[in-house]
Amino acid sequence: MSHGSHDQFLRQALKEAERAFEAGEVPVGAVVVQEGKIIGRGRNQREGLNDPTAHAEMLAITAAANHLGDWRLEGCTLYVTKEPCAMCAGAIVNSRLARVIFGAWDEQAGCCGSLYQLCRDPRFNHQVQVTSGVLERECRELLQEFFHRQRDKPA
Repeated sequence: MSHGSHDQFLRQALKEAERAFEAGEVPVGAVVVQEGKIIGRGRNQREGLNDPTAHAEMLAITAAANHLGDWRLEGCTLYVTKEPCAMCAGAIVNSRLARVIFGAWDEQAGCCGSLYQLCRDPRFNHQVQVTSGVLERECRELLQEFFHRQRDKPA
């Protein structure tokens, strides 16, 4: 798949992140792609759903599995605006995704290269290809804008 198509799908994940931003959620968005088509979308909804597992990646993976009628997402790619955390990286491995492509690094909680590389750990029975830094600036700026606004809110 060309770099241009990675940009195209990460832009769709950014649209999901923008929807999360508008809803007052940390702006993270994700899409799952199979054979050039989006089969699952998700955005961070922890606050709205009062669910600590309602990360963009988790919701996109669930939507894709429901679309396919199978929990195995072999051959699929997850595009996400921020490096997945340990929970999401675990779900990525367990769902048998072929690849994860993310935008912004997460130095505090990222488990696809920052703190840990869970997706490529050879001790698991499945490893996932990881590509980082696609549209990194746009993804990082959206997160920075969100947290800047949060800090500026009157108490």
